[in-house]
Amino acid sequence: MKHILSLLVLLSLSAWAFAQSKPRARDLGVPFDGSPGANNAITDVKGVEVGYTTLKSGTGDKAIRTGVTAILPQGKSFAGRLFAAWHTLNGNGEMTGTTWIEESGGLGSPILITNTHSVGIVRDAVIEWGAKKFPGEGYSGDFSLPVVAETWDGFLNDINGFHVKKEHVFAALDSAKTGTIAEGNVGGGTGMVAHGFKAGTGTASRVLDARFGGYTIGVLVQANYGSRQLFTVAGVPIGREITDLQMKIAQPGLSMLKKTEEGAGSIIVVLATDAPLLPHQLKRIAHRIGLGVGKVGGRGENSSGDIFIAFSTANAAEIGKNEGIAKIDMLPNDQINMLFWATAQATEEAIINALVAAETTTGYKGNTVFALPHDRLQEVLKKYNRLAAATK
Repeated sequence: MKHILSLLVLLSLSAWAFAQSKPRARDLGVPFDGSPGANNAITDVKGVEVGYTTLKSGTGDKAIRTGVTAILPQGKSFAGRLFAAWHTLNGNGEMTGTTWIEESGGLGSPILITNTHSVGIVRDAVIEWGAKKFPGEGYSGDFSLPVVAETWDGFLNDINGFHVKKEHVFAALDSAKTGTIAEGNVGGGTGMVAHGFKAGTGTASRVLDARFGGYTIGVLVQANYGSRQLFTVAGVPIGREITDLQMKIAQPGLSMLKKTEEGAGSIIVVLATDAPLLPHQLKRIAHRIGLGVGKVGGRGENSSGDIFIAFSTANAAEIGKNEGIAKIDMLPNDQINMLFWATAQATEEAIINALVAAETTTGYKGNTVFALPHDRLQEVLKKYNRLAAATK
């Protein structure tokens, strides 16, 4: 067990180091609206930590291309509660814990993302992790009903092999950190596909101008959705310009291509902000995540699970009170528009970052998904006069 955990930690550390050298969408000259934070990541919201366990081994019927992503809203030692809300654009997916979030308006657990058939073990493992970290606690609606979401990676991963184990969940939680975040084929996003290209994990952030409060919005996505023909970058129809490099089915009999053309798949989006928002306002923010998905080409198709969660790190001390009257700060609704804008902007960029970072992958039964070619992306953007100056 020690050897396995050491290997998992090594994989996690390697992912962080790798994140430093891979180009991102802005590096290629993709233009975006809004001002990003220092890391252009969800971790630009103070206290938010992210950890990964990436599982990649084997070929053919034994190909493992999956993992776990852990988002800790206020770090590994936080045992309090934050205001939160969730929204589903289309419900062909799973995010546990949302019934209590809807009822209470609070989030008191980490948020985990994995593959569709590993939700149960990840949910159980995060409860066990919490019980060990905070011993002596009994039932808690916060930690006993954790948030675990999924997207389906069965085209590249032996999803029915049930390869995610509780030690992988522990490793993702324990390795969580602030700062730069690895993207693409990492964590829960390891085996994911978006718009017919290899995708996975992506992140971005926006910082509002001081006159609008200077608040930060950070987004992390697990992108596994969307049709090629609707794929759009900076308003340019990339999916209609790059029509080759289609997913390669190694063995006949799979009906994945037709479903992908129609937009099959799912996307999970986690949004963090330091703006003092109440649950009903976070619900409004969560609704606007869909605008960012739509800008890239998602339409909430019938077989897609498009599920979003938003939380605020403000007011934590007051929400955690067990007695007395809590005194809560709230941003007036008349001042929320710029947060709506930032939500759509950060979501759009996070999705494209996932696509830019991902690498061509051959997985289950020899199926292959190709990466979005950076040079051709730049060529098409230039053709439409949308290529900005690269940042690297």
